[in-house]
Amino acid sequence: MTVDLERVRIFVRPGVTDMRKQINGLAVIAEAEMQLPPFSGNLFLFCGRTRNVLKVLYWDRNGFCLWMKRLEKDRYPWPSGDADAREIDRDQILLLLRGIDFWHEHSSLRYTTVL
Repeated sequence: MTVDLERVRIFVRPGVTDMRKQINGLAVIAEAEMQLPPFSGNLFLFCGRTRNVLKVLYWDRNGFCLWMKRLEKDRYPWPSGDADAREIDRDQILLLLRGIDFWHEHSSLRYTTVL
């Protein structure tokens, strides 16, 4: 019941998700709204209006797994709007679970000359 974060793709659904939804409802969102195959083994992340609950859905060979983490204090940093699903990497999901807002990190500056 472990996931190798190096081998799976991780997708975030921006905006608000109804946290009353369980496996079937979230799988429909992954397939219909995010246009991604829920049986792929990839991780799908959802967050509610209050941003204190995070749900992770994935297919594990013979059934769906649904993880939920609720913060007792503070909120998850979460992208707003109804943009397309965003893919994040292993390091970013670890930052997200710690509550670190990598969505607004500084962008890299590239210069070619000093003058």
